[in-house]
Amino acid sequence: MFTGIVAEAGVVEKIKPAAKSIQLTVRVGTTGRGLKLGDSVAINGCCLTAVKISGSGKSKLVQFDLLQETWRRTNLQFAKVGSLVNLERPLSASGEFGGHFVTGHIDGVGKIIRWERAGRDHVLDIAAPPDVMRYMVFKGSAAVDGISLTVAAVQKKSFRIWIIPHTYEITALRDRKVGDAVNLEADMLGKYVEKFLAARRR
Repeated sequence: MFTGIVAEAGVVEKIKPAAKSIQLTVRVGTTGRGLKLGDSVAINGCCLTAVKISGSGKSKLVQFDLLQETWRRTNLQFAKVGSLVNLERPLSASGEFGGHFVTGHIDGVGKIIRWERAGRDHVLDIAAPPDVMRYMVFKGSAAVDGISLTVAAVQKKSFRIWIIPHTYEITALRDRKVGDAVNLEADMLGKYVEKFLAARRR
């Protein structure tokens, strides 16, 4: 379980197709502190398992194996060597809950249709698939590339969020542009409410 509070942006160092998976190697900083083999890390909001760790000091290389299904259903398929990716370690039992419940299971891939500066902030419009848009609520929560963000406006096929300077500076959003794909995870509370209401109507 994650909260969508991204710790830092890592750098993709290597992408290697394997027999049944894709080997993704990311250079990490603070995310690597205390990281062990088998630990989970959210990469652009996608929960992955660390299978190899090398390096020491402030920078480490961490390898993740992605199933072909995960590769096809996330924006990691568009990553290149040098690309920035958002990193978050799972929420600990004693950790601070600063965002919202994020499972690390991507619901769909959206497309940036507006990305521009507005004063000190940035405004970001994202076109999303219908099965993701159904859960978008004004002032509700959404995870965009693993970042817990507040929905500022909802249109028929897109939604808007505002990005404060701090979020822009420490996340991979500073590397994004119009036309880029972003991983989306809708608020899980909305999914449960929908399921409960559907069951009651039967």
